[in-house]
Amino acid sequence: MLQIYNTLTRQKEPFKPLVENQVRMYVCGMTVYDLCHIGHARTVTAFDVVARYLRAKGYDLTYVRNVTDIDDKIIRRAIENNEPIDQLTDRMIAAMREDFKRLGNFEPDDEPRATAYVEGMIDMINDLVEKGFAYAPGNGDVYYRVRRFEGYGKLSGKVLEELESGARIEIDEMKEDPLDFVLWKGAKPEEPSWTSPWGEGRPGWHIECSVMGKCCLGKTFDIHGGGSDLKFPHHENEIAQSEAANGQTFVNTWMHSGPIRVDNVKMSKSLGNFFTIREVLDKYHEETVRYFLISSQYRSPVNYSEDSLKEAGVRLERLYTALKGLDLTGVVAPEDSEFEQRFFKAMDDDFNTPVALAVLFDLVRELNRVRSANEQEALPLAALLVKLGAILGILQGQAETFLQSGSDVDEAWIQDMIDRRVAAKKARDFAEADRIREELADQGIILQDSREGTTWRIER
Repeated sequence: MLQIYNTLTRQKEPFKPLVENQVRMYVCGMTVYDLCHIGHARTVTAFDVVARYLRAKGYDLTYVRNVTDIDDKIIRRAIENNEPIDQLTDRMIAAMREDFKRLGNFEPDDEPRATAYVEGMIDMINDLVEKGFAYAPGNGDVYYRVRRFEGYGKLSGKVLEELESGARIEIDEMKEDPLDFVLWKGAKPEEPSWTSPWGEGRPGWHIECSVMGKCCLGKTFDIHGGGSDLKFPHHENEIAQSEAANGQTFVNTWMHSGPIRVDNVKMSKSLGNFFTIREVLDKYHEETVRYFLISSQYRSPVNYSEDSLKEAGVRLERLYTALKGLDLTGVVAPEDSEFEQRFFKAMDDDFNTPVALAVLFDLVRELNRVRSANEQEALPLAALLVKLGAILGILQGQAETFLQSGSDVDEAWIQDMIDRRVAAKKARDFAEADRIREELADQGIILQDSREGTTWRIER
């Protein structure tokens, strides 16, 4: 049975959808003021795998991923570019879709834009005001009373007293309490605005997802996902808004993907270690990047580095090499094989993609063994490799095409590893020498020592 780690309860739980065999999933999408970066790719790819696996399990999935197309950053960028806001957001949405498609991600079933749901946001804010969970101090803004909601902090584990010590009120704000957050912003000159009971203005960021989730999936739905950086305050505020307004549980299972780090340092433009998806895809094959992104379990942090991408390329080449030269037209994969059972068992354990990938490599070893004796008998195993790979979004291209142009095997890097091993042996650090050999072997690179030196080959 599928087990999912629920951020809300801080434990793995058996997954039981609200309606049998139907799953409704909402994932926080992009704020479209700039090109998407590799951190966005990690989150979107993680939930693409979740969506693929839920469908492979036979669930009827409705997958919603929103677009924030009105926000302070968007307004500032449009002003900087001297272009209309809708022109900026349309351009960035088109680029976003192109980038995600190149990484092998399916489009969601619904991609609501915040600006299309402002009327619903006004209705929910008005409801919160009437129930006493929100207030309009008279300056055009509307704020949410955090202390009024008893469960505030239950998702993130934040304690009100600790939050209070770091809270502050800006000079132009009229909050009752420093912890309160904005639901509606009074209009500023030359900013886009909508008519509301509190005057011209626009919605705050947090209210957007509460309303789009409700409108697209209902007052309560099965899964809400996003990056770990959204846990607080965004998702915490979503819960407070939605449950206060609707009077019922907002989401049953909360999922959060781990962050991207670059050479073990937090990715940041100020540090110069910030990469857009397009910058990465200029250097590496699309499927290599996808393999890298799914090679860690979705909740774990991912360390982006040149070595990590090269390793992903080597491993993916090893999988594709097993399919080289095989015509799988009309070949049917075996049903309920040992490999498929193990693969599904790994994915049932909170979408454990590293273990699932390990199963694929075990399958490749068996495929190669059978193929060496009888190629025809190996075809069903190859079809199974492609079938299971599809659940992860890999191995869907032509093996020959990838091996000719998509491989990211870096011979200079391999030689550097060999040189490091030679240096370790000279220093009589045999443990390090063995570690390097094993690291290369794990990636399908086999070293062969002789009097003339060390050579290498990729295990076929």
